Amino acid sequence: MALYLTEADVRELFTMDAAVEAVEGGFNALSEGQAINGVRSRLDTQTGSSSLMGAVAPGMGVLGLKTYAAVEGHRTRMYVLISSSETGQMLAVLEASTMGEIRTGAASGVATKYMARENASTVGVLGSGAYAPDQLAAVCAVRDIKTAKVFSRRPEPRKKFADDMSEKLGIEVTPAESAKECATGVDVIITITRSPTAVLFGEWLEPGVHINAAGAMRKEFRELDDAAATRCDILVADDVEGSKSECGDLIFPIQAGLLDWDQVHDLSEVVSGSAPGRNREGDITLFESQGMALEDIVAGIKVYQLAMEQGVGVEMPISK
Repeated sequence: MALYLTEADVRELFTMDAAVEAVEGGFNALSEGQAINGVRSRLDTQTGSSSLMGAVAPGMGVLGLKTYAAVEGHRTRMYVLISSSETGQMLAVLEASTMGEIRTGAASGVATKYMARENASTVGVLGSGAYAPDQLAAVCAVRDIKTAKVFSRRPEPRKKFADDMSEKLGIEVTPAESAKECATGVDVIITITRSPTAVLFGEWLEPGVHINAAGAMRKEFRELDDAAATRCDILVADDVEGSKSECGDLIFPIQAGLLDWDQVHDLSEVVSGSAPGRNREGDITLFESQGMALEDIVAGIKVYQLAMEQGVGVEMPISK
């Protein structure tokens, strides 16, 4: 038997603390040679795309893949399939849109844990869409955040985000009147937009700030201008190999000869200690998040384990 877990099941089971722990464990497994991450495969059509991502983590007992189709005008639905690395037997099929939001936030949480200043207490969030709440929640899970600001183009969504997150996180979250106001005077900047052009500029960056850039996921999109990328002292990606084909924030300045891929480290190297997350208090640090199958697979096995413990989910007959 395998479990089928719905979006509601995932939302009930998967806390941010559990997600950060699972994702950090995945990066540890990667650094120890106990996991392999596959680069995303995306097939584009005139109205959308189909994506497939696979990873194996024998050290954590799991193999799996994530698949989703994005079609203009329709909601994107994501699914994760996980199997036992010992038997190959399918363990679960998860509706994974909610899980994707949480694990994307968790990856930024892991990066913040290793890269932001220990005394970081203020956050600026550029973007107020579906993925933004978990980005802020993850940073709050690893640092003692006191206040946050949010900016997005329309005042109503940013006001709602501020009100909702103030209540959810128990901190003061206020709407900012401009992107510049939001990104200055803070210890951590989050960019989580759908903008194809830069929303964060190098002239705004202050010494010691940490940036989680998690919105731009195509090579032609970017959230940082060249100056912002080149001002960073530490450059880290969740997966450097995947970033070479997807991360416009790095591809543009590298193509312009302003940076080199040799300057960019995998987050697994930072987690393992083989690469620095920060050398000095005044370093400006950047984490580029494109999303990795491994994050989905380790999140999926964690949700499956919680579901088994709590008796959640619907059993599906699977032939042996």
